[in-house]
Amino acid sequence: MKPTQFRWARPVALMAAVALAASCGLPKVGPNKRQIFAGSVQKQGDAFVVAVNDRVARATAVVPALGFSDQFSKAAVLTSDIIRPGDVLGLTIWENVDDGLLASAGANATPLEEVQVDGAGYIFVPYAGRVRASGNTPDQLREAITKKLEDQTPDPQVQVRRIAGDGSTVSLTGAVGGQGVYPIERPTRTLSAMLARAGGVVIEPEIAQVSVIRGNETGKIWFEDLYDHPELDIALRNGDKILVEADTRAFTALGATAAQARVPFESQNLSALEAIAQVGGLIATASDPTGVFVFRNEAAEVSNQVLGRDDLVGAQRMIYVLNLTQPNGLFIARDFVIRDGDTIYVTEAPYAQWTKTLSLLVSPVSTAASVETLFGG
Repeated sequence: MKPTQFRWARPVALMAAVALAASCGLPKVGPNKRQIFAGSVQKQGDAFVVAVNDRVARATAVVPALGFSDQFSKAAVLTSDIIRPGDVLGLTIWENVDDGLLASAGANATPLEEVQVDGAGYIFVPYAGRVRASGNTPDQLREAITKKLEDQTPDPQVQVRRIAGDGSTVSLTGAVGGQGVYPIERPTRTLSAMLARAGGVVIEPEIAQVSVIRGNETGKIWFEDLYDHPELDIALRNGDKILVEADTRAFTALGATAAQARVPFESQNLSALEAIAQVGGLIATASDPTGVFVFRNEAAEVSNQVLGRDDLVGAQRMIYVLNLTQPNGLFIARDFVIRDGDTIYVTEAPYAQWTKTLSLLVSPVSTAASVETLFGG
């Protein structure tokens, strides 16, 4: 005969488990659908809960545009041909004689490397003296030097190269192959050419942003747009600062997803479907595909358009609901744009809660049975 103290152990444990489940004491990752809808404005809450359809997806597809102002885009290409004080030039002088003024024995060419234009705009050339360089093009300077040398050596030939210029430089920093200060030369007059000169970007092109600071103005573009839209390949100016950095936007994933974390964007435009995929997708045994929520503070103009109103002022708390089980649910999730600071929350499926309830029901009964067996019941 079973001891009296264990005869009622099983029903008591069962009743305790049922009471626990009934009191909503089950562990969970967050609010369920019913609780989220209970907090809507329609039910005296403080957030608008909106089911996402094609119209809502279009109305909310607002992504801050990056680009350059007229100060950048309308600036003409800076000619690197005009020599300025501080520029560094390279000269080569050929003489049409075996024993020339400048050439060493057995050579008829004399290289003069790194000849710097002084503050007054002049350079010194042996046997030609001080020659005005500033304000001239390399070709004009070549003619001036040739004219001064032709009285001393027959048929001199002069080449002038603009090596660098302290007065026409830009600085490149951030995620580029070679940070530093670079001269604006004939091949590097535009933004794309200068980035290439610095070794290109060293981060994923999809998330690379390029900022150009010119005086008090700053313009920012996506690196990929630089090649898709030629008008963004602006002409550079002396003193421009070019900064390449990774996109800093991120969203937060919570609830019944494979990972809960703050997740950086991996592309210019990120859809809800791509965002879910980035965190490993839904959990087959726990996620509710009818309860995918996006929490966002929405600008008044967008909120009014979504809700069909015109009286809202200031940012509004919006909760967008995606139902992936609808016939076009995946298409809508693919078209719904995720923005910086969004929170994606996936509710648990009822099945998951039921499984937890069963687990609580079975566990105490099994424990009681074990105890009863131990005592020879």
